[in-house]
Amino acid sequence: MLSDLDTFPVIQLGDFSLKFELDDLTPEFQEIARKELRESPEKKEESLAELRELLKDEPDLWIPIDNDAYLVKFLRPCKYYPESACELIKRYYAFKKKHAEIYDELTPSKESNIFQQNILTVQPNRDQLGRRILVIELGKKWKHKQCSLDEVFKGCVLFLEAAMLEHVTQVAGAIVIFDMEGLSLQQTWQFTPSFAKRIVDWLQDAIPLRLKNIHIVNEPFIFNVVFNLFKPFLKDKLKSRIIFHGTNRKSLHEYISPEYLPECYGGTLSLPRITGSQWHQLLVMSDKEYEAINSYGYKKMVKNH
Repeated sequence: MLSDLDTFPVIQLGDFSLKFELDDLTPEFQEIARKELRESPEKKEESLAELRELLKDEPDLWIPIDNDAYLVKFLRPCKYYPESACELIKRYYAFKKKHAEIYDELTPSKESNIFQQNILTVQPNRDQLGRRILVIELGKKWKHKQCSLDEVFKGCVLFLEAAMLEHVTQVAGAIVIFDMEGLSLQQTWQFTPSFAKRIVDWLQDAIPLRLKNIHIVNEPFIFNVVFNLFKPFLKDKLKSRIIFHGTNRKSLHEYISPEYLPECYGGTLSLPRITGSQWHQLLVMSDKEYEAINSYGYKKMVKNH
């Protein structure tokens, strides 16, 4: 597994390193975990033991039950309540099973197209609260005839699986910036109610990650057509975390300090533009780890012919 690696690939970009941060928590984030997630050595040990017992009642679910790091990534977003973590694990793998057409054999090397489109990237820096920043540009840069929404979703899943292994991300969480500048009518037609439901189900029920906010920026009026597809499936908690900013950068800066944002979002961060291909280069180096991730889950039923 990724989390078992002593070393992990790094791509240097000026002053920034593009890498997965698998280091242990610093004292600062240990304190955040204690305050916000009830984390302590005693609580961790107790919750791990209880969670293992609960998972023994799931004989059809194959996961590395003896791997502490694996179980902690589900306990942290559930604030160390073992029952909640067990339910999250079941929902996470049930979602994977339900959407097998997306998840089966999903590895970075098989998904080069979405990264070459350069519409999906994670900033190499975190924000002022230590959160990962995912930027998705589904407006003028998105060539919808060359890259489907399913491919965009697969790219997000690949990033998420990596983020889930980072201890700081498990504690601090992540935010998403949806940049919809230049969204066209033809692009809005790519969105369907079934796609909207899948995305919302995934975000609300099936990701072991503290998703703090979804920031919609540069959205044209036509974006309302798209958002109306998602609305019926949104529960209050997620709905309250979706914030519309338009071109109002001051509004965005109320949530993300300008020194952590690139110039295009009114920020002051001197940062080389990270391309999707650069991230892909890094992700491909960990193909084997994704194969391990894909091997876990509910056992496939073998049909007798």
